[in-house]
Amino acid sequence: MKKTMLMLAGAGVLAMLSAGTAAAADKKILAIVVKGLDNPFFTVMGQGCADWNAANPDSEYECLYTGPALSSDEAGAVQIVQDLITKGVAGIAISPSNAPAMANMLKAAAPTMPIMTVDADLLKEDAGLRKTYFGTNNYDMGVGMAEQLKTLKPEGGTVCLQLGNVAAANINERAAGFRDTIAGAKGTERLADSNGWTEIEGCPVFTNDDIPTANQQMADTFTAHPDLDAFILVGGWAQFGPQAYAQNTDQVMDKLKSKELIIIAGDTLPPQIQAFKEGRSHAQIGQRPYQMGNEAPDVLIKLINGESVPDPIYTGLDTCSLADAGICK
Repeated sequence: MKKTMLMLAGAGVLAMLSAGTAAAADKKILAIVVKGLDNPFFTVMGQGCADWNAANPDSEYECLYTGPALSSDEAGAVQIVQDLITKGVAGIAISPSNAPAMANMLKAAAPTMPIMTVDADLLKEDAGLRKTYFGTNNYDMGVGMAEQLKTLKPEGGTVCLQLGNVAAANINERAAGFRDTIAGAKGTERLADSNGWTEIEGCPVFTNDDIPTANQQMADTFTAHPDLDAFILVGGWAQFGPQAYAQNTDQVMDKLKSKELIIIAGDTLPPQIQAFKEGRSHAQIGQRPYQMGNEAPDVLIKLINGESVPDPIYTGLDTCSLADAGICK
């Protein structure tokens, strides 16, 4: 069966839909709008969208996978959603990179079609702007990272967290889960000799979802803090650039092997699994992006039909650790 996916990027979304692509002309559009098409995590989500189309050739709906070309283009993501609302697509699943900005646009646009979030949610105070959230329990993902670190280094030490966009709610939830679990106290904003763990000066670092930036930050941190005990990639950005990530970890491979330095990362995409197998990380806490892209259209159709759906809907996590490699075997 031929796999088809309607994929549009950037400012051309409204123009191309208005011009009438074959899919848009014949079918109602279910849009999945991601933070950026440059992120391989979202590529997997897009494949899920494509496979939904292939599995439902006779459906009246078509899955549209779209987003700005660059994950750093927060305004572009907001504009794409606004254009889709203006066009009047059947339903939209959004992964907001800047949750407050996306919420402000939704308040002003007052969409009539069902809106849901996928992968990343709006802030709690804006939850009423969408019908449901479909994706990872991000707080629990941070908890999983912390539990792995506590097992590997129970005596504590110094740590640096690498985060994404400052306003990305999903990443901030992971950081909260990590800090609360390490500190043993809810609402921990920063680790300062919290159960033996302290965040170093200059951290957390924010990648703005840029892969080269993530690797440069990692290299700079290792150079400036040779006695660092743990580096936590709350998202997989640095590992999405496997060559640069390999060069960074080559410089500290002896420390990684001896567990003097611990690296724990989010996600389990193929280059990350390879890095784990090569000893370039000690644990990977994986999400399920394919499921998000493949099942979001079904959730949207239920919402369109007026059916009740749970809020939130969690997709689960996959853990790869030295004790139990799991899917990384």
